[in-house]
Amino acid sequence: MLTPGRIYVNSTRRIAVNFQDDDWTDVDPTTVTFKAYSPSGIVTTYVYATDAELIRANTGDYYVEFVPDESGRWHYRWSSTGTGTATALEGTFVVQSSIFYDDPASDAYR
Repeated sequence: MLTPGRIYVNSTRRIAVNFQDDDWTDVDPTTVTFKAYSPSGIVTTYVYATDAELIRANTGDYYVEFVPDESGRWHYRWSSTGTGTATALEGTFVVQSSIFYDDPASDAYR
């Protein structure tokens, strides 16, 4: 059983966003993009209607079922374009170190 509140390598993490206009009404932007920046500096990009990983759940509500493949601090960014909806939102999450995925010779496991 996984420890609640912890994120592990190769476990799915749902990252969601909600887009609204100036009147707080949910809206679908012209474009929606999700980018994830790995601890080793690799950028993964998903674009709605191009990549199956980026899903529209409802008007204004989008999410990605993201599977981090390495431990460390991940950064992500949602961005959109369109009249009244151009915005960006960034965040981070930490994936726990694991002797099963990381170098067992590192000092983290001594």
